[in-house]
Amino acid sequence: MQGIFWLLRAFLRLETERLRQRGARLQVIGRRDRLAKSVLREIDKTECATATGRRLHLRVAIDYSSRDAITRAAAIATAGGLNNGLPSPDSLGPLLAQALIAGSGDVDLLIRTGGEKRLSDFLLWESAYAELIFADTMWPDFDERDLESALDEFSCRERRFGGIPAIPLSSASEFMGSIP
Repeated sequence: MQGIFWLLRAFLRLETERLRQRGARLQVIGRRDRLAKSVLREIDKTECATATGRRLHLRVAIDYSSRDAITRAAAIATAGGLNNGLPSPDSLGPLLAQALIAGSGDVDLLIRTGGEKRLSDFLLWESAYAELIFADTMWPDFDERDLESALDEFSCRERRFGGIPAIPLSSASEFMGSIP
């Protein structure tokens, strides 16, 4: 485990300035209480240094579980007496953000690396309307070209947030006319 912590600290030290210069905001979500203090210090430094980034909000999940986050959010709601201890969908979102880390919010694009084709307890609530891209490349090898490819694909998608696509009236009429 120490090797992973060393690698994460090294990445943060090397990439913080580059992220800042490019307008990226880095946010680490997950169970921080189980990370080494030296890793937490580097995460805090990077998050502070990139906090004003507006071009890209990059979330890195470390020791993250949606089930755990939802459970913690429900516990917060119960302790706060919301709606007799039962949060509404509108109140649960902010509680989840609080349980994860302040201000995490919804996900626009979720890239799953390593050839997996599932979310695996990963940002379930926040990804309700996310566009999903599945890459065969393993995370350590996922590079700038892979990210550009994912962003190009994302930019071509029609984001409907659960709605139906707009159908021109003539197409709708043609569709309705074809129903016996």
